[in-house]
Amino acid sequence: MIVKIGFVVNEVSSELAAYTTTHLALAALKRGHDVCYIEIEDFSYGTDQKVHALAREVNLQKNESDRELLLTLQSHDLHEERICVDDLDILFLRNDPARDFVTRPWARLAGINFGRLASRRGVIVLNDPDGLNHAINKIYTEYLPNSVTPLSIITRDRSEIKAFVKEQNGPCILKPLIGSGGHNVFLLKPDEALNVNQMIDSVLTDGYAITQEYLPAADKGDLRVFILNGDILHVDDKPAIINRRRPQDDVRANLTVGGTAHRSDLSDSIQTVVDEIRPFILEDGLFFVGADIIGDRLIELNVFSPGGLVGASRLWDVDFHSEVVAALERKVALKSKSPLSNRELAALDG
Repeated sequence: MIVKIGFVVNEVSSELAAYTTTHLALAALKRGHDVCYIEIEDFSYGTDQKVHALAREVNLQKNESDRELLLTLQSHDLHEERICVDDLDILFLRNDPARDFVTRPWARLAGINFGRLASRRGVIVLNDPDGLNHAINKIYTEYLPNSVTPLSIITRDRSEIKAFVKEQNGPCILKPLIGSGGHNVFLLKPDEALNVNQMIDSVLTDGYAITQEYLPAADKGDLRVFILNGDILHVDDKPAIINRRRPQDDVRANLTVGGTAHRSDLSDSIQTVVDEIRPFILEDGLFFVGADIIGDRLIELNVFSPGGLVGASRLWDVDFHSEVVAALERKVALKSKSPLSNRELAALDG
């Protein structure tokens, strides 16, 4: 069975060889599937009431490595073709709305909106557009059980932030409600009044701020846990979990700001967090997500283009990307047998 997959990205020019999307596309090609890339600005809706898009199709000829695939994808000679999205089996939304928050605010919801229209026409859209809309920013964790989430507040009131920090009688984490990649994440300390004001002002330029209790286990870094169909992604009993350790001079463990990745085994505390949040992410049709966990607390759930799976594959010496593509194949097979909604298909493993 050949599956036609369209990967939606912010911009083809900003894709990197080390991105999870690149390796998912490569895994799909190696399994014999048809793959194309669609930029978030290249959708259209026609008088035929169908979603169309300008697509860049890639194939396996001379594209057997991540770098070769990317060179072909970003080549000015690569043919772009206007397609009807109905002809795809899977529309995989791998764009990051946070990257368009400032410079292209019109693009933030484009994937969700056109994805909704495509799903009405029978295309499997992942993650489910309505679920993505529900989880589009960090406020989503407040819908999850507080037994596995840190104590936090969300506000634009400086006095409320300072009062919360004072109540914790210790440091807190301050970050924008909308954002990714560790942008504007600060460690607030009650005894640094001048710095606190400056850091709060910096975060509030991005809108609402979320302030969380500091978890001492963060000294050992955080864990990026990849969840597929509600369960921790495994290959040969090896879990797709990495321990991201922060640089000595930074509170952030994100790999994009200098954090380092290490293998991490599955622990009871990790499993408990995943078990607690499973019903919620399945209900929202969140097929593939990255959970950031410190100790026994979920600090963030990455539902748009979670990255780091390349590092996990290298650390464990297995191909996690191919397992994700295999799950896509099972969904297409399941759809051919059962009249299920997009959200149901997104949550089920055939």
